[in-house]
Amino acid sequence: MAVELGTEYFADGAEFRRWLSENHELVPGLWLKMAKKTSSHSSIDYDQALDVALCFGWIDSLARRIDDDFFVQKFSRRTARSPWSKRNVEIVARLDAAGLLEPSGIAEIEKAKADGRWDRAYEGSAKAEVPKDFLDALAENPKAREFYATLNSTNRFTIAYRLQEAKRPETRARRIEKFVNQLTEGKKFY
Repeated sequence: MAVELGTEYFADGAEFRRWLSENHELVPGLWLKMAKKTSSHSSIDYDQALDVALCFGWIDSLARRIDDDFFVQKFSRRTARSPWSKRNVEIVARLDAAGLLEPSGIAEIEKAKADGRWDRAYEGSAKAEVPKDFLDALAENPKAREFYATLNSTNRFTIAYRLQEAKRPETRARRIEKFVNQLTEGKKFY
C-alpha cells in the first residue's frame, strides 16, 4: 500500500536542511512545494533542494504542476535499487569537497559503489546517446525506424536509459526486440 506523502514549503536550502536533519529517517518522502521561476513568489529552488536532498541520501523524482505560480517535486529516500545519474554523481563530488554530506548521504554513496550502481550512472536526457545495437535493429525494420523518428525526447530517452541499465547482454537483446516490436506497432512509451 502506498504511503501518503505530506507537502512542505521551505523558503531556502537552510530550512530544508533543518527539516531533513530531523526527518530524513522518519518519513519516506515529501512533496516539496516550490515557486516557478516566472512566479513573483519565492521559495527554495530545484537546484538547492537537490543539493540538500543528496546530502542526506535522498533523491528527486516526479514533478507536478500546482498552478501558475507553484509546482511540487517529490523527494524521497533512495531505495536499494535507485539508479544514479552522472549529474548527481558530479553534484555529490562537489558537496563532498565542501564537507556538506551527512552520514546517511555517504552511506548511500558507499552502497551504490559496492553494488555497481555508481559505475553504471546514466547520462541525463540531454546527453543520452541511442546505442548502436538498437540503431542497427531499427535499420532492419523500416516501419519501426519511421515511427521512432516521430518520438519526442522523453520517449527516446526512455529507450536509451532502459537499454543502458540492462546488466546482462540477454536482457539488453530482449529489450531491443521488445522496443522494435512496440515501435512497429506504433506504440509510444509515454
